[in-house]
Amino acid sequence: MADLIDRLTNETIELLQTLIRNQCVNEGTPESGHEVRNAELLRDEIENSALDIQMFETLPGRTSMVARYAGTDPDAPALCLMGHTDVVPVNPDGWDVDPFGGELIDGEVWGRGAVDMLNLTSSMAVAFREVVRSGRRYPGDIVYFAVADEEHGGELGAKPLVEKEWDALHCDYVLTEYGGTPVTNAAGTVVLLTTGEKGGGGRRITVHGEPGHGSMPFGVDSALIKSAEIVRRIAAYDPGPRLDEVFAARLQALGLSTEAQKRLLDPAALHDALAEMDPGMARNLHSCSHMSFSPNVLASGGKSNTIPDTAELIVDIRILPGDTQEDVDAHLRAAIGEDLMGSVEWEQLFPDQNMGATSSPTDTKLWDVLTDSIRVAYPGAQILPSMVTGGTDARFFRHRGVPSYGAGLLSPEVPLAEFMNRFHGHNERIDVESLKLTTQLWLDVIDRLWV
Repeated sequence: MADLIDRLTNETIELLQTLIRNQCVNEGTPESGHEVRNAELLRDEIENSALDIQMFETLPGRTSMVARYAGTDPDAPALCLMGHTDVVPVNPDGWDVDPFGGELIDGEVWGRGAVDMLNLTSSMAVAFREVVRSGRRYPGDIVYFAVADEEHGGELGAKPLVEKEWDALHCDYVLTEYGGTPVTNAAGTVVLLTTGEKGGGGRRITVHGEPGHGSMPFGVDSALIKSAEIVRRIAAYDPGPRLDEVFAARLQALGLSTEAQKRLLDPAALHDALAEMDPGMARNLHSCSHMSFSPNVLASGGKSNTIPDTAELIVDIRILPGDTQEDVDAHLRAAIGEDLMGSVEWEQLFPDQNMGATSSPTDTKLWDVLTDSIRVAYPGAQILPSMVTGGTDARFFRHRGVPSYGAGLLSPEVPLAEFMNRFHGHNERIDVESLKLTTQLWLDVIDRLWV
């Protein structure tokens, strides 16, 4: 068995390196992504006569792949392993190595997507291929879904396929990004798995003013200046925390002192406590406990000597379970203030994607199987549900009632705060031991799910 997992780990490393080098960079435009490179690579890697493989192209080059390994019992639940094939853009100037070199350096694979989420996409493919190669049959179908466009909301990937190609994708459970970070504290080892994620509530805000000549700005109602004030107010606005059981479990998993946990669960002390923490961890904990507002784009005017009469502001807003779009509007009104509300109007960004926060229950067979499988590597570990602050394609499955978890299994080599900083960051990389543990996890889950 040790020889087998070592071989599979090497296969995962090699596949991950190739996925990184294919540079499927999703810039948020229809012509970017080029996920066909990774979709065809993965198809060729797993191709087998026992598989039903389908390729879906939503636009030229924006290709996803679905491979199904049929089970022996049509009534048994089907498991889907879903990994996205696109990555976010990168600034090479901030990297110590070529971000698309896929280099193996000191036991780590470096490159854009190594963490988000090509490590999972590759390890899933290797485990899936091994199951098919072995010829072993399970009661339920096993589906491998290599999906495009996750990094820009899934409009050209999971969303239309889940809505229109369910016959190809149909499943009863989904495993995808991201979870499996172990934290050891005085009480033992805690491993977080993702059961839910925040929802989208972004807004495009139009600010109105009066035009004027740039040489005479005194007293002119500039839309740009008002926008700057609106940005300041939104950035300073505090919607208040939501300190629920999932947030408390996250604090417990971090191994914080009892006093630190107490402060972070006290609305009056929360912000001061966050300010004293590692900045990356503080940002994550703040987002896990708040509706978040991030003014990210401001555009106004077009001529240096003309005072603009309109400005456009885009605000990324993420909502917690239970929040509604009406709650977003109410908070925006409170943030902007009555004195400026008469100058603004707004609309939802990506209204079709603003599904609200989603979550999956933990009273399922798959959750129990994940727990047992993780304890093979971390005996006695406590497995806790958690929420991610960004969006994943799991939400499309959850809205069909399909329990979906963010999983994986990492080594203890990289602290949780450091690991989270690598998402979309400089010098993104994953250690080989984590690739080994995760590849083994998929095999263990598959072996246990239908027992």
